[in-house]
Amino acid sequence: MKPRVGLVWDENLVFGRFLEECGVIMVPVTPHLLAAPFFKGQYSVIIVPTGFANPSYSHLLPALRASSARIRRFVEAGGNLLVYGAADHRENVYDWLPFLISYRYEPANGSIAIDSSSPWAAIVSDYEPTRIECDGYFPTTDGTVIATMGGNAVMVEKIIGSGTILVTTIHEYPSRCFIAGFSAAAGETFF
Repeated sequence: MKPRVGLVWDENLVFGRFLEECGVIMVPVTPHLLAAPFFKGQYSVIIVPTGFANPSYSHLLPALRASSARIRRFVEAGGNLLVYGAADHRENVYDWLPFLISYRYEPANGSIAIDSSSPWAAIVSDYEPTRIECDGYFPTTDGTVIATMGGNAVMVEKIIGSGTILVTTIHEYPSRCFIAGFSAAAGETFF
């Protein structure tokens, strides 16, 4: 059975087609569905793409904040959550996540240092590691730093219950093998 991946956004994205080509069942999740108390989707992974906090790109942030308790329960029950860069100058745009993490919007392009012992190091395996784009970094976190650029954290892992939250400012699609591994590592659970 193929893993179900919820892609959270206001409208359909090309990213959704990419996910389907990676061998998962991509299910679009709009901000209205995300925040609706009656919504009961079942997923292995939920992905929040780049730009979720920037009102020029999306209207997700209020829905993410309204759903913070449900997001925590989803991860605790074994679901995995992948969150990209907020693309916004406000520092509190990750306040809906169930752990400490702050964000600084500062686009950069350069070499990434990634912990090769992490199962999530494959996120950039389809790219040249000396030419990675990031939309910022995480000045403070109580999560585990998996990748840095110029000494700044650009990918953080936090295990909560039976699931994993990965937060990254890497501004590239994840590799196909990363999608397969991250989806397979999660248990399909209700959101």
